[in-house]
Amino acid sequence: MKKLKTSSKDMVAAARARIEEIETADLINMVEDENVVIVDIRDIRERQRSGYIPGSFHAPRGMIEFWADPDSPYFKDVFAQDKKYVFHCASGWRSALTVATLNDMGFEASHLKEGFSTWESQGGPVETDKS
Repeated sequence: MKKLKTSSKDMVAAARARIEEIETADLINMVEDENVVIVDIRDIRERQRSGYIPGSFHAPRGMIEFWADPDSPYFKDVFAQDKKYVFHCASGWRSALTVATLNDMGFEASHLKEGFSTWESQGGPVETDKS
C-alpha cells in the first residue's frame, strides 16, 4: 500500500484548527435566522436518504469553489449575500476541508462541527422529499 505524505485525517484536523466550528445546538438556534445561509454539501442521495435541514441550500462539494467565486462562469447568486454561511456534510469532515478552502479564497464561512449526524438527535428540524 502506498503511504501518503498527508492523510485525510491529518488534513481534516489541520482544517478544523483554523476554521470556525459551530456546535449542533447553536446551529439549531440559528436555523430560522434570515441572516444565516446553511449549505448542505452532501451527495443528493444522502439528502434523499436521511433528509435535510429546512431551508438549506444544496451545493455539491465538487462545485463549491466555482459556485462561490464571482469570477467563475458557474457562480451562484446565493453566495453573493452579506450573510453568515454555515456549511455541513454528514460528519464534519468534508465541510471542514471545504470551509478551509473557501476561507483561503477569501470567502468567510464556518461549518457544523459534527455534521448532520447529530442534527436530528439534538432536536434539529428535518425535512424530507416525499416521492
